[in-house]
Amino acid sequence: MSVKKAFLLTYFLLLTAFPLVSQTISSRLVDAKTQKGIPYATIQYGEHQGVITNDEGRFSFVLEEGTALPDSIYVTSMGYEKKGFTLEQMQDSLVTLNAKAIELSGVYVFDKELEVDDIIEKMIENIPQNVNKAPIKQRFFLRKSELANMHKVDFGFEKSSIKELNKELMDSIARSIPKNASHYTESFGDFYKNDTDYKLNIIKAADLYDKRDVSSFEDLAEHMEDIFTANVKPGSYLKIKSGIFSEKIQVDSILDTMDDERMDQAKKLKAQVKKDSVSGLTDSQRWQFKELLSQLYYKDDTKLDLVDKNRRYEFKLAGYADIGDAGVYVVDFWPKRSSADFKGRLYINIEDFAVMRLDFTNTQRLRNFRLLGITYRETMYKGTMRFAKLPNGKYDLQFMELADGKFFGVDRPLKVVEKNKHVKGRRKQNELKLNIDFQMNITAKWELVVFNQDNIAESEFKSFKVDKTVKATYMPRYDPEFWKGYTIMEPNQAIRGFTAEEED
Repeated sequence: MSVKKAFLLTYFLLLTAFPLVSQTISSRLVDAKTQKGIPYATIQYGEHQGVITNDEGRFSFVLEEGTALPDSIYVTSMGYEKKGFTLEQMQDSLVTLNAKAIELSGVYVFDKELEVDDIIEKMIENIPQNVNKAPIKQRFFLRKSELANMHKVDFGFEKSSIKELNKELMDSIARSIPKNASHYTESFGDFYKNDTDYKLNIIKAADLYDKRDVSSFEDLAEHMEDIFTANVKPGSYLKIKSGIFSEKIQVDSILDTMDDERMDQAKKLKAQVKKDSVSGLTDSQRWQFKELLSQLYYKDDTKLDLVDKNRRYEFKLAGYADIGDAGVYVVDFWPKRSSADFKGRLYINIEDFAVMRLDFTNTQRLRNFRLLGITYRETMYKGTMRFAKLPNGKYDLQFMELADGKFFGVDRPLKVVEKNKHVKGRRKQNELKLNIDFQMNITAKWELVVFNQDNIAESEFKSFKVDKTVKATYMPRYDPEFWKGYTIMEPNQAIRGFTAEEED
């Protein structure tokens, strides 16, 4: 072989082994028979690198410049055959998996077969040595979706002695309240964790919502304040009564407070619109992480009381299965009595009794408060948690999906009476009488994906300085180019179709 041919062959091999530029692989994982998307499946494209499909089965990941191309990309999901794909196959518009019955009778050899109660006891007993508390750096993507649905808004106007505070105004206020509102926040970066100490390095973030909702409420508050200011007398106070409760409030102090608060809110809103960003992003996201991690099954404050109150639950060994290369016990659980709130399934490592996956949903309302016309219910709390084994032998969170639903309603009278201490005789000056009736549902959903995890020295954790100047980019409509070049969890149809008219 000539030197020229050898050089060309070597050059060709280098081209096939390393991409010249970063590549983004995007596709949708579907059931081979039904063609329906497979949610929350694992796409493993490196030894410690992977991504999770979204709730529609969509996924994408980025192979950075200079990264060796993987020989095979493995796709796994409970209830489906594990399958390897070439890079070319992954670039098809659809990638299919064949469904299979979950294997609950794998061949495992035990020195002594354990009863389900023994498995749960050992799982709880081994939590301290299985849960990672060492310093770690995790590349993450976090999405929070908030959806509000207003079922009913009725101020029940009955009486008003102030001409401007009439039924037409009350009805217009009711109409101005959005019946459906959505807010999506997405962030990408590095999460530094040292046991319960957290630091964030946010690389990029997006905020999708309708600014008109914010502006309309500010305009409404300003209009109400103008009416109120023009019609009350100096030295007046308000008698506010709702049901059997009443309260006396000094008008002057209210106006001063309202004015200060309105000025502050107006300044904040103008700054927000001007910069097209959301301030306090780092602190806000750190709080989100803190709240999410507090709900892990082994935490003291978690709603999922499976460990702390395990005696309230029935457990059944459904069989055995595989997660990656690990054999797991498959354990179903449900409440013994109405005192427990959840049902679900545990996947517990056979060798070290670590929880590798947990799926759960509530079986009843977690809270159901109703008193004097006020109703509050926690109607939904469900999700899934997956954990990966680190090089140090400990386990840490790899994926978490959590959905929380609440209902709030008010059905009670409201009477506001202006009285004046300087007026002789009857002191009543003005009166507004309403019968408020409204109902709304609020649903929040978090999706947290950890793409790679690296144990770090404690000195690295301590020396990392948090940048609190990072802002989220406001987006009035979803922009598919925003995350180009980044590995994230793909957005679903609701996010892709989100749009709001930009303000002038």
